Amino acid sequence: MHDVRATNRREAYRGDALLRVGVDLGTAYTVLIVLDENAQPLAGTYRFANVVRDGLVVDFIGAIDLLRELKSQVESRLGFRLTHAATGFPPGVPLAEVRATANVVRAAGFDCRAEIDEPTAANAVLQIRDGAIVDVGGGTTGIAILQEGKVIYTADEATGGTHFSLVIAGALNIAFEEAEKLKTNPREHDRLYPLIRPVMEKVGSIVARHIYSHNVQSIYMVGGTSNFKGIAQVVEEMTGVKTIVPVEPLFVTPLGIAMADR
Repeated sequence: MHDVRATNRREAYRGDALLRVGVDLGTAYTVLIVLDENAQPLAGTYRFANVVRDGLVVDFIGAIDLLRELKSQVESRLGFRLTHAATGFPPGVPLAEVRATANVVRAAGFDCRAEIDEPTAANAVLQIRDGAIVDVGGGTTGIAILQEGKVIYTADEATGGTHFSLVIAGALNIAFEEAEKLKTNPREHDRLYPLIRPVMEKVGSIVARHIYSHNVQSIYMVGGTSNFKGIAQVVEEMTGVKTIVPVEPLFVTPLGIAMADR
C-alpha cells in the first residue's frame, strides 16, 4: 500500500529549501523559529538557558546540546529535517564571537547560511524608517538608531532581564530561578513593579543617553524583558520619546533572523 505520509514527508523535505529558519542565542532565551516560503511563522520553540552572556557564548557544548534538542522538537512537529538556518549577533561583539555563534548553529546540524546583526533583524519585522529599536535582553540593553531605514548608530550596555531577576531574588529572599519564574508571570507584575522600577529607570537612562544627540521621535522595545508591565511607560518618562512595545517582543528579533535565511 502506498504510504501517503512518507510521500508527504519527502515532499516537505524537498520544500525545506523554501523555508527560512532563525536561531537566536540570547542571554536568557534560545529561540528557534521556522517560517514558510511566504515568511509566515510555521513552527518554533524556545527555552530559558544560560549558555550565552552579553552576546558571548560561554557554554559552547551546552549551547549545541540545547539547540539540537530544540531542532529535534520542531522537526518532530513538522515531520521532516531542518537543514539550514540563519543566526544573529548583538551589535559591537568581536568577529570571533560572531563566528562562535555560527559554529554553534553548524555543530547542531544546520548549514548556517546567514549571520545578521540583531537591530537589522528586528527592523526586518518592524520596518521602522526613522526611530530607535531598544532590545532589552537578559544581560544587556541594546540600542539601534535608524534613519531612512538604515542603522546609523548602535550601542549595548549591561542591564537587562537578569538584573530584574537578581533584584527580585534579593528583595524576596528567594532563589534566582524562582525569581525568573515570577518575573515572567504577568499576574505577579503589579506586585513586583515597585521592586524593579529602579532597574527600569536604569534602562531608560541608558536609552536617553544614547539617543540624546539624535532626532529620535519614537522608540520600539523588543526582547523578552520588554514584556514586563510598565517598562515602556518608564522608558518614555526617562526619554521624553513615545515608546511602543510590539506584540510578542521576545520573537521580533528571531523572526527577523529567520527572514535572513535565504
